Amino acid sequence: MGRIEGKVCLVTGGGAGLGRADAIRLAEEGGKVVVTDVNVAGGEETAQLAGNGAIFIRQDVTDEDGWQQVLKQTADHFGKLNVLVNNAGIVVVKTVESTTTEEWRRVHSIMTDGVFFGLKYGIGLMKQNADLNSIINVSSTAAFLGFPPFFAYSAAKGAVRSMTKSAAVHCQQSGYRIRVNSIHPGGIATEMIKKAAAEGGTTPKGADPAIAGPPGPGLGEPEDVANTVLFLASDESKFINGAEMLIDNCTIISP
Repeated sequence: MGRIEGKVCLVTGGGAGLGRADAIRLAEEGGKVVVTDVNVAGGEETAQLAGNGAIFIRQDVTDEDGWQQVLKQTADHFGKLNVLVNNAGIVVVKTVESTTTEEWRRVHSIMTDGVFFGLKYGIGLMKQNADLNSIINVSSTAAFLGFPPFFAYSAAKGAVRSMTKSAAVHCQQSGYRIRVNSIHPGGIATEMIKKAAAEGGTTPKGADPAIAGPPGPGLGEPEDVANTVLFLASDESKFINGAEMLIDNCTIISP
């Protein structure tokens, strides 16, 4: 307990899935959590489940002005920001040929523009305090592999991977006490994955959760991601910067 005691953490897309697991885990270890989402009911439920004074703020991560308002509310309520988890995302199950321009732009507005705004304005707030701060961008194994049914999603997650490295070097060269890392989950048992599979998307080999657990095949759990987020949020990872951490049980290298 208390691995991030007193750190103020903002988790986007916290109304369900990985974001909810992240918010709860951070609060369990002493974090003061701000949950954001367009899903008001889900976000409020997450804040209640997290406890430890967690609050919910409605946020559309594609809204640049909205980002500035959310960060102002965070600073007004908790006094600072130490940890930002850029988690919000969507999946459109379409190939390069079937993806519409509207779908392409929608996916990128959430996961490319949304992460850009989070980095830009999150760094602006974080650099004002003397704490060791951490930004954690949620990418995917799709940034490394070719998943034909997830064309726009893969492209956006690749952008997140690249933005992370650029921002990490920028913060280091600027003398900011801000680390920026990306995490890359593989198949995790969330509603988004189930919905994508139902719409015709592929799932990892042996992705039936009933199959024997790690190191065998199967879906991971949201807590597997949340524990990695907690580690990167904590000062235990103070020498990890600009890294990309795979949470995939060797999906990328397995035959």
